[in-house]
Amino acid sequence: MAGEGLSTDEVQGIREALAAGRKPKVVFTSAAGQVAGQVGQVVELTDPELSEEFVVVRFGRDELPFSPADVAIAPKGAGRKVAEPKPEVDEPPAPVEPEFVLDTPRVPAPRREEPKVEQQQAEARPARRPVKAAKPKSPPGLTVTLAYAEGEWTVAAQQGSKALAKPYVVKPAEALRMVALVDVPGVQEAVEQILAAERAEAEQQAEKLRAELAEIEARLAELREAH
Repeated sequence: MAGEGLSTDEVQGIREALAAGRKPKVVFTSAAGQVAGQVGQVVELTDPELSEEFVVVRFGRDELPFSPADVAIAPKGAGRKVAEPKPEVDEPPAPVEPEFVLDTPRVPAPRREEPKVEQQQAEARPARRPVKAAKPKSPPGLTVTLAYAEGEWTVAAQQGSKALAKPYVVKPAEALRMVALVDVPGVQEAVEQILAAERAEAEQQAEKLRAELAEIEARLAELREAH
């Protein structure tokens, strides 16, 4: 009885044999349970990522999935039927010569019973192993990032290692609405402080520009009066 199961190279060899139209023979290991030691034929290799039982073996009339640990390459000559010896048939006894006896009642000859032939029990079929349902792969996680740097608000989206949307600039009001959906007071307060600081800085710049503009307009008026 084989016990180690299929190696990676042996699985590749079986895949090549199936592609060439052959069905390699395998023997069940002790990991296969009650069919251990029996011989079957590999008829298909399914996707190993969907189920660890991707080696489909024909055993009798069934085609059942097994894992590489359940089967091993069958040795040469495995699975051949050995000719069963023919049952010996008893020779019929020689006929008894009639006895000539006067005044002797005739005793009937004993009835010869035919030998009973016991029917061999059919070989028990292996129980069908339940096929494990392949778990569907869950999609990779989705990450949406709202960031603030150098006076600009940006939004980016990434699924797993794939970037769905590169960082693009959004207005401060839109950033504040996004944070309000999160409903986390600490985060919302931080965003409001950043917006307040930007507002104060913008007002200072506007005041400075207005003062500079006033000086330029006064200078322009002086130049016009000179003409």
